[in-house]
Amino acid sequence: MAANGKRTVGLFDIRFIIGGLIGLYGVILTFLGVFNASDKELAKGDGLNINLWAGLGMLVVGVAFMAWARLRPVIVPDDAESTDAP
Repeated sequence: MAANGKRTVGLFDIRFIIGGLIGLYGVILTFLGVFNASDKELAKGDGLNINLWAGLGMLVVGVAFMAWARLRPVIVPDDAESTDAP
C-alpha cells in the first residue's frame, strides 16, 4: 500500500497482461526465426528473416508495455465504493 491510503492495481493491470502476451509471442517468433529459418521461408520474405524481426519487435513492445505499467501504475483509492447501487 502507498503511504497516502491508495493502492496500485499491480499484476492485474491490463498493460502487464498485454505486455506479457506480446512478449511471449515475441519469444516464440524469435526462437523460430533463429532456429527454424529455412531457405524456403527466407525466400518468402525476399531474403529477410521476418519471424526474427517481428519477434524482436514484439519483444520490444512487450517490454515497453510492462515498463509503462511499472513506471506509471494505476492507483485505486481506498475509499472507492462499489457501483452496485441502483
